[in-house]
Amino acid sequence: MSAKILRSTDSGAIKECVDALTRSELVAVPTETVYGLAALATDKVAIKKIFSVKSRPPSHPLILHIADESDLEFWATDISATAKKLVGEFWPGPLTVILNRSDKVCDEITGGRQTVAIRCPSHDVTRNLLLVLGSAIVAPSANKFGKVSPTSAQHVVEDLGDEIGLILDGGECTIGLESTVVDCTTHPPQLLRAGAISVEQIRNACRVTVVEATGENRAPGMLDKHYAPKCRVVLAADDADAKRQRDDFVKQGKSTRVLDHSTDLERYAHVLYDSLRQADHDKIDVIVAVLAPNKGLGRAINDRLSKAANSFK
Repeated sequence: MSAKILRSTDSGAIKECVDALTRSELVAVPTETVYGLAALATDKVAIKKIFSVKSRPPSHPLILHIADESDLEFWATDISATAKKLVGEFWPGPLTVILNRSDKVCDEITGGRQTVAIRCPSHDVTRNLLLVLGSAIVAPSANKFGKVSPTSAQHVVEDLGDEIGLILDGGECTIGLESTVVDCTTHPPQLLRAGAISVEQIRNACRVTVVEATGENRAPGMLDKHYAPKCRVVLAADDADAKRQRDDFVKQGKSTRVLDHSTDLERYAHVLYDSLRQADHDKIDVIVAVLAPNKGLGRAINDRLSKAANSFK
């Protein structure tokens, strides 16, 4: 099987994807963060296919995607005032909240936990799909588990093109990093994954303090090793450190490339995964990545770089 690519502007593309989802098929869909591998949220058969195609541990929970904030109470219960503040301010957008699940959420989504991760994406194509579908989807990144996430339809083709039927091409993802994940069942709320919505933004906009995560691995992106290309990733404090490390690797006979957009964090986030994938395509042995300032979006960039680097330890 070779995946069929549908342009989001094509007549009938959304309907074809909705029909496929209702037949228990998987569809790769665009979001503002990364491309997701979507299944109907009420379809246990399709959800199990996600874990099989991605080689994802079944205990690793999925994020449920909804069309509108008004759908939240169908899928979650005991929604705190803090959670309502966050979704009111940042939805639709790259923020995932952890809430107590309703009885509409199956164990396959949560890994058997009593909590569920939910977000409302801001990508117009996928929001339209959700509205036509009239339900929610689960949509982890459309790639093999632990590898570099896809930010274009072509990336999905390269990773899963022989294992899924449809890819809905909505162009390049505007952000390029996975959503921020905040656990709103804890007091105070905890940051489980850094993303484009920073803890500083949450504090300034909502007067809510989000603290570091403690406890078990209970959300996507909490593993120490993740987002790994085939080439080795090493970290550098600044441009000078990167050049020194690059020269050392070159002396060892290794093809080496420096990755540094630390003065433009939005661009760094946007091109990060594509740059890692391009390094593999070019058969680069080592990427020396300069860390971003560790605040705001830079924290999310550094999180991805550190986990990619940890994959080679």
